Amino acid sequence: MTMATATPRAGQTRKRTRIQAENQARILDAALEVFSTYGYRGATVDQIAEGAGMTKPNLLYYFRRKQDIYLAVLNRTLEMWLQPLEHLDAAGDPAAEITAYIDRKLELSRDNPEASRLFAMEIMQGAPILGSVLTGRLRKLVDEKAAVLKTWIDDGRLAPVDPYHLIFMIWATTQHYADFETQIRAVLGARTARAAHFDTAKETLEQVFLRGVLG
Repeated sequence: MTMATATPRAGQTRKRTRIQAENQARILDAALEVFSTYGYRGATVDQIAEGAGMTKPNLLYYFRRKQDIYLAVLNRTLEMWLQPLEHLDAAGDPAAEITAYIDRKLELSRDNPEASRLFAMEIMQGAPILGSVLTGRLRKLVDEKAAVLKTWIDDGRLAPVDPYHLIFMIWATTQHYADFETQIRAVLGARTARAAHFDTAKETLEQVFLRGVLG
């Protein structure tokens, strides 16, 4: 399975209608929940169709195979995952830009935990589907933004830390709140509402990272 082979059936030869677009979104939403729960091997097209509220033949009108649905979900997740880093602005204030990046990543974990867990599952399996994207588009973007951080470091606007590992640490801490949400709930219990613990996480991560890179 490659990035090029997974294309939706509906709309390949004509412009998608609004209803087709809505149905594809329903399928991908349902597929995200199924894949993030059961993994690619454990998920079935029947489960996805049931979650989308449509028949299996109707679903197969939009996507020929389970692997096409899986790749479409991963592609949508990757687009979502890359956007916060794309917004890191070289012309901005370092503290404000890093804070905004942390906040956007944490918001993704709060609002889209299933997407984060599915992405993590793909990576832990060796990225069999997204490997070429990780070494291509993702690597290019990280190189670009690491260069921005390096410029700020060279200008004395940030502490002398490795820019790549700073990005990795932001990924690790923010995505933890999605990928290990069950563990967090088990530890915090009923003491803290979900929204409240994300607010606390936001404040804590901002303090830790900004004190570390700004001094």
